[in-house]
Amino acid sequence: MSKDLGHDEERYRRYRALLAPGTPLREGVERIRAGHTGALIVLGTNPVIEQISTGGFTVNTDFTPTALRELAKMDGGIVVDDDLSTIFSAGVHFSPSASLPTIETGTRHRTADRISVQSNIPVVTVSASMASIALFMAGLRYPIESSGQILVRAEQAVATLSRYRERLDSVTTELSALEMDNLVTVGDLVRAVQPLAMVRRLAEELEGHVEALGIDGRLLQLQMFELTQGIDQLATLLELDYRGPEAARLSFDIVRHLPTGDLLDPATVASTIGFASGDLDEHLTTHGYRIVSQSAQMSTATAGRLLEHFGSLQDVFAASRAELAAVPGVGSTRARAIRDGLARISESIASN
Repeated sequence: MSKDLGHDEERYRRYRALLAPGTPLREGVERIRAGHTGALIVLGTNPVIEQISTGGFTVNTDFTPTALRELAKMDGGIVVDDDLSTIFSAGVHFSPSASLPTIETGTRHRTADRISVQSNIPVVTVSASMASIALFMAGLRYPIESSGQILVRAEQAVATLSRYRERLDSVTTELSALEMDNLVTVGDLVRAVQPLAMVRRLAEELEGHVEALGIDGRLLQLQMFELTQGIDQLATLLELDYRGPEAARLSFDIVRHLPTGDLLDPATVASTIGFASGDLDEHLTTHGYRIVSQSAQMSTATAGRLLEHFGSLQDVFAASRAELAAVPGVGSTRARAIRDGLARISESIASN
């Protein structure tokens, strides 16, 4: 019996992708469901599968949705190889250990659950009576939903993501204004980190929906790309801007995995990202990477040279085009772009 019971996210995502709309396996099980016949499909083989298998016949044919549908019309289960290129056998009767615990009541589902536990091989079932598809793996049952069911949740996630992205854009603009006046506090940084964490958390959720939707998730993928563009870069720049002494770096990755209640609590977020005192009024001074690098889409290395040369964010903004051009590696052409970009940022901050 397998000792690796329980949820394995990487493995689950692999088989969820194999069962996504547009894939040969999903097309095959959808044909089975449409034909109102059931099926039990073992996704791989090993000595345990061979030991608990009786009857049936050898097929050894290429895996196709049509072949899967036709073989499912017969009694017994079907065994395919792990990469779904070959159907090994059909009409197989399985006798997994009856001592294995299961909460399933139907014969097909009970058998599938015990096979997955005893052999550590995933099993897909199609229920004739309920017209449902399920994946059994390592003692767990994963319902395979229709595209319509997934899209309902995905649309809700997109709407929520859109609101948090708008909030993030708003608070980062406010943060920029405070940085220009050197008035940033821990609380101001936290107000930017909170929606940033929510955007990244919702993006992970949407990635799962996109994988589960397969070819039906193309539009959702485009929406997600538009709403999350530049998010990882923003997180990196904020970490650079507020790193502590001796080059100690903040890390915002842990924040997005906080329980929702903790993520909504500013003091908890502050302590999680490295401000142990929890004083939200503590003054912070930005290093200026975010604003300077985004002024002309320059690298953080170039932004760092400018900040080191002039000494502060405020002094970079006050520098003339000629002074910018004098910085090693900048030159007159880039200096013009930087000066224009900084002017646009100043105007944007002033108008908000």
